[in-house]
Amino acid sequence: MYLTKKKQTYFTMKSRNYLLFVLLFPILLFSQDVSLQSFASGFTRPVDIKHANDSRLFIVEQDGVIKILNSAGITNPTPFLDIDTRVRSTANEQGLLGLVFDPNYATNNRFYVNYINLSGNTVIARFTTSANPDIADDTSEEILLTITQPYNNHNGGSLAFGNDGFLYIALGDGGNGGDPQNYAQNLQSLLGKILRIDVSGATSYTVPATNPFVGNPAGLDEIWSYGLRNPWKMSFDSDNGELWIGDVGQSNKEEINNVPIVNAGYNFGWRCYEGNSTFNTSGCPSMSTITFPVAQYNYGGSPFKCSITGGYRYRGADYSDFQGLYFFADYCTNEIGTLEYSGGSWNMTFNGPFSGNIATFGEDSSKELYAAGLSNGVIYKIIDTTLDVEENSLSNNYQLYPNPTQDFFQINNQNSASQIKEVVMYSFSGKLISNTRISTENQKITTSQLSKGIYIVQLISNNDAVSYHKLVIN
Repeated sequence: MYLTKKKQTYFTMKSRNYLLFVLLFPILLFSQDVSLQSFASGFTRPVDIKHANDSRLFIVEQDGVIKILNSAGITNPTPFLDIDTRVRSTANEQGLLGLVFDPNYATNNRFYVNYINLSGNTVIARFTTSANPDIADDTSEEILLTITQPYNNHNGGSLAFGNDGFLYIALGDGGNGGDPQNYAQNLQSLLGKILRIDVSGATSYTVPATNPFVGNPAGLDEIWSYGLRNPWKMSFDSDNGELWIGDVGQSNKEEINNVPIVNAGYNFGWRCYEGNSTFNTSGCPSMSTITFPVAQYNYGGSPFKCSITGGYRYRGADYSDFQGLYFFADYCTNEIGTLEYSGGSWNMTFNGPFSGNIATFGEDSSKELYAAGLSNGVIYKIIDTTLDVEENSLSNNYQLYPNPTQDFFQINNQNSASQIKEVVMYSFSGKLISNTRISTENQKITTSQLSKGIYIVQLISNNDAVSYHKLVIN
């Protein structure tokens, strides 16, 4: 019932916003063009981006530090959490790998991390925030799970809460190559699995009764689904609650899985299958029992693709053409990929290349998307840069400058015969931002108070002619 109500409200609001947008900007033509806009820099190997249902972004650095980034792109001087001395990050895929805030964080101050300890094993731990909301209490750690890692790679690392209120934990197959111990298909091992636990109690955790192997000695109680190689980033669709997983392939296919969480016990196929292709089917179950990916792409090629970074399905309001697209990346090519559902299947498109080795995506409290470059330490905002304006006499006469801008813009080619008397600014989704009257004494329109992004500027001349222009604020 809750999901149905939420979905109906969402589409009602979106339909209303879209209608307003069409009425306001009838001459604008749109097409999707994914780009990355630098939002902040100076981070060291960022591997996760999360929010606590407020304006802050929490940036996880692989060495064991979490920093706070505010809505203006400024990093707090004091880290939110520093557990560097507890974290082993000597191997490329080790470190502090995941973060998530409790659904009731506003009242209980709890958050959860996934890291590799000094012994090389996975730790799932709970912390609480101190009296200062920008600083965690590093003495509050409660270790919930410790999982032995046989090798130093394929650790997974993602943490996420489903709309069922349970904590989901993504774990890789333990490493090496080809899953030599077949951990991913072994239901007596937690490796190569998505775990689901209930952390709502005062301490420790319990196992949801709906987990598929509760009361069944064939599998461990914590297992929710299995058959994964290295699930490098999972997320929940904030609209329909479905789970998305980017699973890194061996040397053939990179795959994307998408499933509803009302069911459980999915077998995603590894090591029997790599994507839709057979890998090692010795002792494997029937092909009919496997949940195959909704999309895949080839490892290798030119440019050389090597490792998928799972992302999010876009549910924000700033870019209408992004609505419903699933965003992901390839670590080696620095391309941003999208999946669009059309005609009963998912269509894949690659954009870029960009730079920095995209290792994670993040969503802010408004559901706008971000990405992080592991090698360059830059946090990017994902934007749509395409906005074509139908030409008319007025739009040909005037230009905004500087564009892109930061603090202000002006209008060139002002003349007495067709003086601009009014400048109206809207967000890309059609929300009214400002209305400024122009005079010979006042030619500048201030933008320093506005967030980075794309805006629509409506120019109204003294004879009431109208034109629309795109303005980019960096």
